[in-house]
Amino acid sequence: MRHNIQVPFGYEPPQKKRKGTLFYYDTFEEVTEEDLERAAAVAEDRDFEKLVLYPLHEETVRRMYRHVTVSSYYKREDRLHDWRRHAGHRHVIVEGWEGKRKKYTPLEAALRHLTENYPAPYFVYVTPEMANVLASFSSFEEWIVKVRLILTAQPQNLHPRLQQYHHRWDAGEDQQ
Repeated sequence: MRHNIQVPFGYEPPQKKRKGTLFYYDTFEEVTEEDLERAAAVAEDRDFEKLVLYPLHEETVRRMYRHVTVSSYYKREDRLHDWRRHAGHRHVIVEGWEGKRKKYTPLEAALRHLTENYPAPYFVYVTPEMANVLASFSSFEEWIVKVRLILTAQPQNLHPRLQQYHHRWDAGEDQQ
């Protein structure tokens, strides 16, 4: 059944204030509640529509960092769900796709999944160490033009590709 809606002449629908998605790509092994609150504050300050927490599977972590061990994926994911429930942030989502795969997920596949399911523009929130690891991948130059990086802190050591694409990232404390 069709319903006609009448609006005054010259009416324009209000523009969406929020836009884009901030992906927090991390192991979440050593991330504290303060770090999560800081990420939520960055998403709020920059008016992102969604903050997507993307915990990495153990196999992905094992391949990215040779000598790092993490607790099981589900324990880390449950901790994120608990934080989200208690903090009461409406725009926070815990993405469980990597847990469903139960295996190593290349960064390109993860970004493809995230960009297909969430609104643009895309920003990836990472630690400086994770940013250096991501910059070491051969596909870095391919996807850095599609997303921007927001680092949790000012990096001490920069990968050469991060230096090359310095205009595609900034530190979380910096405001645009």
